[in-house]
Order: sequence, then structure tokens, then C-alpha cells
Amino acid sequence: MTRPGDLLAAAPARKAPAAFDVERVRADFPILRQTVFGKPLVYLDNAATAQKPRAVIDTLTRFYEVDNANIHRGLHQLSERSTAAYEETRAKVRRFLNAAEDREIVFVRGTTEAINLAASSYARPHVGRDDEVLITTMEHHSNIVPWQMLCEEKGARLRVAPINDDGELLLDEFEALLGPRTRIVSVAHVSNALGTVNPIRRIVEMAHRRNIPVLVDGAQAAPHLKIDVRDLDCDFYTLSGHKLFGPTGIGVLYGKAALLEAMPPYQGGGDMIASVTFEKTIYNRLPHKFEAGTPHIAGVIGLGAAIDYLESIDPEGRAAHEQALLEHATRRLAELPRLRIVGRAKEKTGVLSFVIEGIHPHDIGTILDREGIAIRAGHHCAQPLMDRFGVPATARASFALYNTREEVGALESGIRKVLGVFR
Repeated sequence: MTRPGDLLAAAPARKAPAAFDVERVRADFPILRQTVFGKPLVYLDNAATAQKPRAVIDTLTRFYEVDNANIHRGLHQLSERSTAAYEETRAKVRRFLNAAEDREIVFVRGTTEAINLAASSYARPHVGRDDEVLITTMEHHSNIVPWQMLCEEKGARLRVAPINDDGELLLDEFEALLGPRTRIVSVAHVSNALGTVNPIRRIVEMAHRRNIPVLVDGAQAAPHLKIDVRDLDCDFYTLSGHKLFGPTGIGVLYGKAALLEAMPPYQGGGDMIASVTFEKTIYNRLPHKFEAGTPHIAGVIGLGAAIDYLESIDPEGRAAHEQALLEHATRRLAELPRLRIVGRAKEKTGVLSFVIEGIHPHDIGTILDREGIAIRAGHHCAQPLMDRFGVPATARASFALYNTREEVGALESGIRKVLGVFR
């Protein structure tokens, strides 16, 4: 029987280019210098949230110390500076995603709100009784529950495309589920629980041949992959700032301008209007009609700093470093007794989920925490996926650009300690 990691073990270890200096990168993240229970912090919970570089922290501090003011409304200098920084970030995000226009970038609280906005504002008018919404087995709850709510309201049906035992989408079966009643497809670019990278361009091509729009949950992809929404040709793309080394509580919905123009506002309030009388409200232009009320101004500006930081690092070196780290960790953990890796897709980013026979993932996480190692243990907001693999939960180590081979070694040693405790 093929063991997890056998395919990787057959290949020589990949080394990151010398141009990528992980120690220099680590020096940019103050939180990594601390100890936990007297041990150096090994932070391997990046799929849940990434740590913040000094550049982002300083940007947030400077905003509140120097520029804090509301945007789009004031004539004074502070408001003008805040508005300029806010809108500059919109342009940065547009370039980061290679969107066509700044107005295609809508700031929201995160991927969860972005999907809810699309489900409410785009899909609700287009989905009726006996229509269908297509997702996949590997989706995060944020890309399941909003569609369930919509289907329950409309009398529609939620269809779910299956995956194989390696955690890869079965494309033939996915395509077979695209039918005359399919009104939208919503799919993760990268699985948060498995690390599987889905073939988004092929998925979009299949859907668009039938005039079906596609939303892509990019929360896990944005920190690791080059995103080009025009090349992917997706209709909507979402991301969360806190996974992209930026602040919490800020995210992005990208939508093609023609779709956003036709969509009604998601919320009502200030700034999303052009004019208001008691008889009628005229809505603001894009993207402002979707940004009601005072937004998370500092969060948006911090997101801009995070994008600047990420783009200051050689993308090829960063990608090669992360991939080499994943392959090294996969080989090391696959050799441990009783340990089974869950999710062995050929195309993966830095997520390594595993179970150990006879040991609950929560016990694994607790013992590793005492060793200073932060991982995630649970269903990872992907309970249907856990059911697919017949496990209640997994332990998940997830990597970022600042993790090292030495930290992989610490993880391996920590798991050996777990195995010693539960003999």
C-alpha cells in the first residue's frame, strides 16, 4: 500500500533559492521572538491567521497617531489624508488581483462577509425554486452555510461535487453536476483543511460554457499563490486580510463591474448613497454602494501595508521556500508510526493535516502547545469534509513564508513526544 508521502519521498528534496532569506523575513515579525511555556514559539497555525510584520503594525499605529479621521466626507486635512490612503489601498488590491478597475474592489469584513454579500445581492435575485447552487465537498463553512440559507429561502437545491481519497476535486463529476438549473458555482481556490489547490481556470471554463457565474473563495490562496482574476476569468473572488499578514476584520470582494453594477446594495446607511429623501434613495456609484457606514479604515490601510510587504519579497523565492517546507514536512511526518496524512493532492499549498491512531487531535494540539508549537486541532470549519474522510477532526500544521526547516524538526520531535505519552 502506498504510504502518504511516498511520491514526495521519491523526489529529491527541493531547496529554496539562495535569494530567499527566511531569517531576514522572520526578523520582520516581532511576535515570533517570544517563548511559550519556556520554549521558542513555533507558529504553525497560519491557515487560521497569519502573523503581522512590523511594517503593518507601524502603519496601524501611525494611522491612529497621525491621520485618524473619517473618510469621503471631511474637508479637513486629516480626512483627506485618510481618504487618500484608503483609496490607495483599493488600487493596491486591484493590482494585487489584476482586476480591471478599482471600482471592482469592495472592502468587507472578510471572506465570510464577501460570500454572504454575493449570495444575498447577486444570487438571491437569480435563484428560484428548484434552481441549483454548486459547491464542493472541501468547502469551508463560510462557503456552505450562506448557500444553504439561500436555498432554504428559495426552495432551491445545494449540489455538492465529490472529491477523491487524496482530497482532489473529481472534475468529471463536477462538470456532470453543471446543469440547466445551476445558477452559480462557489468553490475554494485552496482548501483550508487539506491545502488542495483547485484548477480554478478549468472550473470557470466549464461553468462559463453554460453561462454560469463562478465565485472563488481565495482566503487560503491569496497568501501563497499569484492571483490573476482576469486570467482565471472568475466572476467574483474573495480574500481575508488577516490571512494575508494584514489586520483582522478586513477583506475584499472582487466582482466584475457589470455584475456589481446590476446588484442591489447589501446594506443601507451612510456613504452608500448619492442622495436621500423620505420618498426615494439614489444609491452611490461602485464600489461605494456596497460599503455602507464608516468602514474599517485602519484595517484597509493596514491591508495595503501588508500587500506592500508581501510584494517586497521575491515571489519565486517565497513560493519555492514554502513548497520545499511542505515537502520536507510531509516526508518527515509520513515516517512517523500511527500517523496518517489527510489530503495528498498533487497540487497543494502549505497545509499538512494528519491524524494519529488512538489519539484525539485535541490531545495532540495540547501537548504540542506545551512544547511551544501552535497548530490547529478540530474540524477546521469543514465538518462535511471531515465526514468524507471518516474522522471527527484532524491536527493541522500550516506554513507561511517565515517558517523554517528547524521548526519542522520541532514539530516532528513534538509529535514523537505525543506518541510517547500515548503508547
